[in-house]
Amino acid sequence: MYQINESLAKHRLIYVLISGLLSSTAFAQVQPSLEITATGSQEAAQSILTPTKILQGDELLNKLGTTLGATLANELGVSATGYGAGSSRPVIRGLEGARVQILQNGLSVGDVSNISQDHAVGNNMQNAHQVEILRGAAALLYGSGSSGGLVNVVNDRILTNLPDRPTGAINTSYETVNNGRAGAVEVDSAFGSVAVHVDTAINNANNYRIPGYANQSGPNQEWSINPGQAQSVPYSGKLPNSFSNQNNLGVGVSYIGQNGYTGVSVERLNNNYGIPTPEGGSINQSQNRYDLQHQTRDPFAGFSSFKFSAANSNYNHTEFNNAGEAASLWKNIANEARFELTHNPIAGWKGTFGAQVSAASLNATEVGTGSYAIVPPTKTNSNALFWIEEGRWNSLQGNLGLRYNNMAQKPNLGTALEQQTVNTGGNTPAITLQNRSFNLLSYSAGTLWNFMQGHGAGVAYTVSQRAPSAQELYSYGAHESTATFDIGNPNLNKETSHNLEFNLQKTSGLMHAKASVYANRFNNYIYGYYTGQYIPTQENFSVVTAQQAAATIKGVEGELTYNWREHGVGGRVFGDASQGTFDAGGNLPLQPAPRLGAELAHQRNGWLTNATYIYSYQQNKLANWEIGPAPSYNLLNAGISYTEKIKDVNWTVYMNLKNLLNEQIRYATTPMAVRLFAPQPGRSLMIGLRGTF
Repeated sequence: MYQINESLAKHRLIYVLISGLLSSTAFAQVQPSLEITATGSQEAAQSILTPTKILQGDELLNKLGTTLGATLANELGVSATGYGAGSSRPVIRGLEGARVQILQNGLSVGDVSNISQDHAVGNNMQNAHQVEILRGAAALLYGSGSSGGLVNVVNDRILTNLPDRPTGAINTSYETVNNGRAGAVEVDSAFGSVAVHVDTAINNANNYRIPGYANQSGPNQEWSINPGQAQSVPYSGKLPNSFSNQNNLGVGVSYIGQNGYTGVSVERLNNNYGIPTPEGGSINQSQNRYDLQHQTRDPFAGFSSFKFSAANSNYNHTEFNNAGEAASLWKNIANEARFELTHNPIAGWKGTFGAQVSAASLNATEVGTGSYAIVPPTKTNSNALFWIEEGRWNSLQGNLGLRYNNMAQKPNLGTALEQQTVNTGGNTPAITLQNRSFNLLSYSAGTLWNFMQGHGAGVAYTVSQRAPSAQELYSYGAHESTATFDIGNPNLNKETSHNLEFNLQKTSGLMHAKASVYANRFNNYIYGYYTGQYIPTQENFSVVTAQQAAATIKGVEGELTYNWREHGVGGRVFGDASQGTFDAGGNLPLQPAPRLGAELAHQRNGWLTNATYIYSYQQNKLANWEIGPAPSYNLLNAGISYTEKIKDVNWTVYMNLKNLLNEQIRYATTPMAVRLFAPQPGRSLMIGLRGTF
């Protein structure tokens, strides 16, 4: 009876919020004199290069989290993983890891976050000016195999225009749930034809408070995520190993002429954060990154732009056990370069073609013994050619994309892989390291018909091929953060996804709407299969092997907005749902739960207020080895800010309230080793002050 009343209460709250949205809409309609000025997210369909979603301005500042995943967690079609406060990646339409590529200013971020969810993305969100989500033909411009999509974090460290005066921003905040202290400063200036950018940020947070107890279903519940090994973490109050401390410094210098610019930048990033698993531990991460960008406008007849960019990343992190002893050291040196040439319209078509090369060297070793940690040393080389086109003919738009990629994986063939004895008395299966090379061909085609002013219907078909990653091919070792013994498969084939999507949109007037339905069919979907065996000498860790199977992900998402992100009253209702299944039967692991939500906002005379409610359904469609279900939850956030210009500085004082209902939030997209023992933060108040000049 309690569950029925609880469900009725949840849906009654949705009804109240939607009713409030409709009444606010009616209120706004009787005020035709309201000023309409864009202040936040801008979404459009006028170009295939326009991101599916852009977070910027007030919207980005209000949603900004310490990690990329936390920042995007509640966007349409986007979920997140949740390894405490320090590590979280976006999950797009049920896909994550190597299937969602993370970029910084259009080039790979160069970290190892796609290997495991406990590895943080190598960027600092405090300095981000814009976060873009791209899919379809636009994604083929940057990479193969991003069947989920691409996320590009833009920090504008290399300026492309000369500021006419010194400009900058300062931001400082305090958060109650974790005693979080954050501060960021950036300044842009010019000296003749040379533009200079400097930014720095610090974000320190202690272990965060959680509602109730850490264990899913309460303190008396002992989950056994590995056979024969009961785990019990009956913590309440502060969650151990959920702290996060970040800092970074970035400098950019660019020469800007009449026909283009040339710039370089350097960044140092440090990140020390906890891993809230039953075993506990922490990671100390650092990265040096160097970027070069050049663009020439109208380089020669028939072409409007030539752009060259390159980056070098020197990444490393040390993993510590719960006693504070260094356990393993990870290093990744990555280099990438690309050029793009954009041609002028030809018979209604305009487009971009180019080439991209990258090389990465991954080396993970156990501290003390010097032997490999999980994955043997591996070098990855990639060479690609890409070409995308779009055309317009009255009410019809079309786009085409093509990318060819050759990728080679070269492990250290002399690495000794030690078999382990399993509970049944035999040994773990042996694998033979071998060099692999993959030829990948990805392509996309789409069309949009504007059947009346501001109304469109579209269809897109994308085929994306992905080479297996180094860890999928060559892993052979115990993985503390997931409590598994991972075994790769050097004989894996390339993974191919066939994505078909239909969408409707209304982009004119105060009322906007969009809806999409899609099906993503995979050949040779790569996943980790729990064999049912475990290793007594390795803390009873479950044996997980890399396997392939045919799979399908189907989903629907949509939203309706009124005067959203404009002056006056605005509102939004939205929802998304996706589910992945193996064609032979059973569910894909780590699939997000369906969600419904509503938002209200009011902006006028320097004041901005907003409230967001999201109901996430229980996820009981789990893979047969997953423990569940992942519980439903209600998320209620709110914020208020006031901005006033004093002399030459726009000062904003703000207050954000997160998880007002103090709900236990556990993402179905997070592996069991964390989901069952570590909920997301409880109720929190953040207050802050920022200024721009």
